[in-house]
Amino acid sequence: MPPALNNSAPEQNGLTPPGTVPDERQSEADRQALITQHVSLVESVVGRIMVTLPESVDREDLVSCGILGLIQAVDRFEPGRGVKFDTYATSVIRGAVMDELRCQDWAPRSVREKCRRIERSLAQLEAQLGRSPDDDEMAASLQMSMDEYHELLSEASGVALVSLEALLASGEVSGQEPAVALSDNHVQDPERLAQRRELKHALAAAIERLPQSERLVIALYYHEELTLREIGEVLGVTESRVCQIHTQAVLRLRGKLSRELEMF
Repeated sequence: MPPALNNSAPEQNGLTPPGTVPDERQSEADRQALITQHVSLVESVVGRIMVTLPESVDREDLVSCGILGLIQAVDRFEPGRGVKFDTYATSVIRGAVMDELRCQDWAPRSVREKCRRIERSLAQLEAQLGRSPDDDEMAASLQMSMDEYHELLSEASGVALVSLEALLASGEVSGQEPAVALSDNHVQDPERLAQRRELKHALAAAIERLPQSERLVIALYYHEELTLREIGEVLGVTESRVCQIHTQAVLRLRGKLSRELEMF
């Protein structure tokens, strides 16, 4: 007869025998490991956002908020919903960082006014021309040289990005990136679900109406997740030029969505 198993045997080689650790401790260990493994994801998300922000914004503050977002993603993730953890975590981390930026008074009032000025000119010219205006037409409308207009776009880049995110996230759960909030099926309120569907359709339609270069930059940045530098290499332009194209696209989208959502 084989000898009886001794469940009280001491640990060997510093390892705990399987089955001897309470489930709660195993679960907490898995949770901590998942957080540790994905800290680099926080750095990646913050790095992509920082490219559009002025140097006065504290990167470490955003990383700290991103870590909190990562922890939230770990605690809320549901594998059975068919979404990869990295995809879900990226969205929640980005949402946490954007929440922090919206709370900070990091952009001068003059820069915010520049954003509104560009947005108004884009809307006015589009109404007059029946199409999206190009850079030459925008510069002429603002009574600027092309270089001055491109510099204006560069200055407005961070505010434009955060303002669009704020529009998309309005009325949604804090800490969620718009892509997650819009696809979240936890909330079953028919009115809110209908509003989300309308917003998703409005955003998709607005992207389709962007000029080709702007639509391509939006696709490469948000769908393919390329950096601005990598997009510049694809398009054969500088990183700063990609940033300007991205800013103009974001301001067009914000203007279109603001006007269309007023009808809902």
